Amino acid sequence: MKQVLCIGHSAYDITMQVEEYPKENSKVRIGKTISCAGGAATNAGILLSKWGYDTYLASVVGNDDYARAIEKELRALGLHLDYFQISDAFQTTVSYILASRKNGSRTIVVSRTKQVEMDDVAFQIAPDAILLDGEELTLSLKALEMFPNSLSILDAGSLKPNMLLLASKVDYCITSKDFLMEYCKFEEPLDQKKLMDGYEKMQKDFGTKVIVTLGERGSFTKDETGYHLVPSIKVEAIDTTGCGDLYHGAFLYFMKEGYALLESMRYANITGALAARGLGRVNSVPSLEEVLEKSKEDASL
Repeated sequence: MKQVLCIGHSAYDITMQVEEYPKENSKVRIGKTISCAGGAATNAGILLSKWGYDTYLASVVGNDDYARAIEKELRALGLHLDYFQISDAFQTTVSYILASRKNGSRTIVVSRTKQVEMDDVAFQIAPDAILLDGEELTLSLKALEMFPNSLSILDAGSLKPNMLLLASKVDYCITSKDFLMEYCKFEEPLDQKKLMDGYEKMQKDFGTKVIVTLGERGSFTKDETGYHLVPSIKVEAIDTTGCGDLYHGAFLYFMKEGYALLESMRYANITGALAARGLGRVNSVPSLEEVLEKSKEDASL
């Protein structure tokens, strides 16, 4: 069984589905809320564990009830928490997510005190792959130095100093559309020329393989045959929160299973899209079998 080390953010997500974003100074009644573990590295780790990988999560949370709920859930999902730390120095991040029933968009209000870095970790594993989300810079750099032969992927969701320090040290820097546009100082619309120009700038600056995720449009990269916009599939989106996190986990999985770059991107697109059909990321991670079957159906259209 392959081992994966995910380093980064853990949070407690509370998802509420609303008809549309509430007006100011109004009262909105909703039905059931979905509460579960979240955070970029955590979501990716959950997928990888569900898909059969021996998954270790290195993250820090506060000493509170939210942290205990996260820990209990992750253990039940089979993640190894040898490097999961609890700190009295801050409170666990809580994300309040309003998912619009009208168009599937989401608005997130994050309750977060000043983040603290994890204490040093003595790794007792030799992971086949490492997934980073830009949090825990010191530990991330240590892991990359200790395990230079591991496949390494950075989830560059937003433009932060840590992302720029890590981008040149991983095998794949997977950026969001927002990261690309802010880094390259682009304005909407993000057309093909801007995608190509942005790719070239980041590839030159970072010196690594670059992929840009574009939500429902799919994902974009360049290989020896040229530029490629790999399309996603169409679904009725209910909650898009964390779908990009699952993209990164799925991409890592398929690359480690020996799939080609563009094929891995295609499967990762499908994974993220299927996840958008449900509320709360833990509960809506698609099975590996569903992703493979959906790929066959899509190829036959």
